[in-house]
Amino acid sequence: MKVILFGASGMVGQGVLRACLEDPGVTEVIAVARRPLGRNAPKLREVLHSDFADLAPIAADLAGADACFYCAGVSSAGRSNAEYEKITYTYTMEAARVVAADNAHLTFVYVSGEGTDSTEQGRTFWARVKGRTENALLAMDMHAYAFRPGWIQPVHGETSGTRWYRLFYRLTSWLYPLLRRLAPRYVTSTEHLGRAMIAVVRLDGAGPHILRTEQITRLGA
Repeated sequence: MKVILFGASGMVGQGVLRACLEDPGVTEVIAVARRPLGRNAPKLREVLHSDFADLAPIAADLAGADACFYCAGVSSAGRSNAEYEKITYTYTMEAARVVAADNAHLTFVYVSGEGTDSTEQGRTFWARVKGRTENALLAMDMHAYAFRPGWIQPVHGETSGTRWYRLFYRLTSWLYPLLRRLAPRYVTSTEHLGRAMIAVVRLDGAGPHILRTEQITRLGA
């Protein structure tokens, strides 16, 4: 299985990369990034590229994949609507357009989030943009899945690139075992998320295409 990974430097992407490198069914991982990841593994190849709105220059590197795991994304906090929409919608759709070209068997997994607005009519801007992105991906000629996790706990040393996220996880890590017992439907981990992405590729387009926390954890168990 050849996998393309966007967002490998982020907390979720780190967990997904780890799952891919550990899975014997994944033979190659192409990590698209702006800067070197600082990782060495026999089946990992980094493709450095700065303009995520135009992936045409690296299209040849992204051809013929079995799956694309899109884990790149940002918080809407402190960003203009235009900037957030460009990063969330434009970049994601450019990735899907390039990796799915002449590749209808491709499985594309997009990390969205709990609260995403599929109607695109709600009051919350980020939720509308996420919903628009999901809807556009699901309409494409490929096997698209949207993951909507709630609480994601890093379990193998994964760290967020956002300072206040790192602080949040340091202060709340003690809650994870408790939440996992009391509210398992709303809690998953980076490990389960990564394994679940690989699992949906093997579904070959079957099953529900919008998966929430409980389904993600079950698939990744």
